[in-house]
Amino acid sequence: MQKYIDFRKNVDFEKLKETAKIIKNGGIVIFPTETVYGIGTNGFNEDGIRRIYELKKRDFSKPISLLVSNMEMVKMVAKDVSDLEYALMEKFWPGPFTIILKKKKDVPDILTANGDTVGVRMPSGEIAKKLIEYAGVPIATPSANISGKPSGTNVNDIIKDFDGKVDCIIDSGESKLGIASTIVKVVDNIPHILREGSITKKEIEDVVKKYKTKQ
Repeated sequence: MQKYIDFRKNVDFEKLKETAKIIKNGGIVIFPTETVYGIGTNGFNEDGIRRIYELKKRDFSKPISLLVSNMEMVKMVAKDVSDLEYALMEKFWPGPFTIILKKKKDVPDILTANGDTVGVRMPSGEIAKKLIEYAGVPIATPSANISGKPSGTNVNDIIKDFDGKVDCIIDSGESKLGIASTIVKVVDNIPHILREGSITKKEIEDVVKKYKTKQ
């Protein structure tokens, strides 16, 4: 039976502990981040990840990013992280910034469309951060929408597509930003913006300049 948690007026983090167990066990949870609502599961659970693809009608050739709550989780999923990549994470995390990193073998191939990289983001929204922290695993989280439709910024937008099909929905009202994260991939120490979001090209270039002056 699908659970519904109402955090629109009061947030009770204790209620997230049970929801975090659902995620850890491969269940599917819709929850708010500061960008848009996400639909998430344990980032190491292939069955849960497959369900997300099917629920969203998402093409399996499109990778799904991971949400983390701390740098230790980055080490769980990524390897050979460069100094510039660390500098970008330090500047823009927690926040609406996704970085593409080399993945470790424990990250399921289904998550990365059989690629050797994985998108990673540390959200600034307290509900999302606590949920990841309590789950103890990175959460595979695309936006909570049917592929091709606009990203969901409140539960009213989302419920008609996913009601009764997920294990839990957390409602905290309207998303703070309402726009998906900026996605960046560093190649040969040059950041390439794969998707524009609220973090701008200039902000990223400023980090690169500071990084180079320290070299």
